[in-house]
Amino acid sequence: MGIEVRNVTRKFGAFEALKGIDLSVPDGELLALLGPSGSGKTTLLRIIAGLDFPDTGSIHLNGEDASVRSASERRVGFVFQHYALFRHMTVSENVAFGLRVRPRNLRPSREDIRDRVMSLLKLVQLDWLADRYPGQLSGGQRQRVALARALAVEPKVLLLDEPFGALDARVRKELRMWLRRLHDEINVACVFVTHDQEEALEVSDRVAIMDKGRIEQIGTPENVYENPANPFVYSFLGNVNLFHGRVHSGKARIGDIEVDAPDHGDASDAPAVGYARPHEMEVSRELSGADTIGVSVVRIQSVGPNVKLRLKRVDSGQFLEAEITRERQRELELKVGESIFVRPRQVRVFIADPSEVPINYQI
Repeated sequence: MGIEVRNVTRKFGAFEALKGIDLSVPDGELLALLGPSGSGKTTLLRIIAGLDFPDTGSIHLNGEDASVRSASERRVGFVFQHYALFRHMTVSENVAFGLRVRPRNLRPSREDIRDRVMSLLKLVQLDWLADRYPGQLSGGQRQRVALARALAVEPKVLLLDEPFGALDARVRKELRMWLRRLHDEINVACVFVTHDQEEALEVSDRVAIMDKGRIEQIGTPENVYENPANPFVYSFLGNVNLFHGRVHSGKARIGDIEVDAPDHGDASDAPAVGYARPHEMEVSRELSGADTIGVSVVRIQSVGPNVKLRLKRVDSGQFLEAEITRERQRELELKVGESIFVRPRQVRVFIADPSEVPINYQI
């Protein structure tokens, strides 16, 4: 059953935060809401939780219309970015809080509360810290306590708002893999908000990419990355190289490069933008064809197993990025300042006015 969001809109004065959102999250699915700041991610999450209400549209949880129910009536687990733990309470008291404040006729016995709390602390691997206070825990441990507290009320759905945003990179990576394993155990509909593309693609079953109050694309991580629906999605999911040109009858001419554009077979001399990711750029020392571009090496940066290259086109001065393996760098022995050649192995073409391409994503 899970979550059903139907034609939800939300305005704050003249600002339209959500514009007719439709979204379905079945039981057992972990969905990431991904997008830049101001895209509507957190507003949508708060409306699902009952912390805010839509101007139009409805929210259905497990088949029931929950649109006018308060947050406490929806049985939603909500995990905030900054934990929101009670400092004067121990770990076990924090986890038990949602159960102890229930009305007397709905409140479990003390023994049942204690058993549930310890069961959850074992689930999040913190039972050995039950008597500690939040101030005595690391950031990652506090976030796991916050998650256990959200699960204590046996939520129908679980919502997480930038749950790892306040943590350092190493802890973030550890916790998101832990979250994936935990979610597979609890098997509830789960939505988490993030602006971290790697986090969304690595953890979720599906990704909904939002911009300006709309869902631009929704699909599996592989699908949205390999088959972006529009220039915004392509640009948002990592760095891209842009090539401006024109498309005619299924062929795009971008400078000296001609590539197939089968999606635009009906276009006639229309302005086009070609997109190629850094790892799709082939680097060599030799001119290997008409679609090869002469560049100079501006910067070489080793990042883990790969080497990132910042390049400058000889003909236009445009900056490009390429990414190669360390093994390939050892073969080429590239140095800053020397002239080489690059060729995009794959170019995705969109018909668009180049002025509409977000300037923040141009390389």
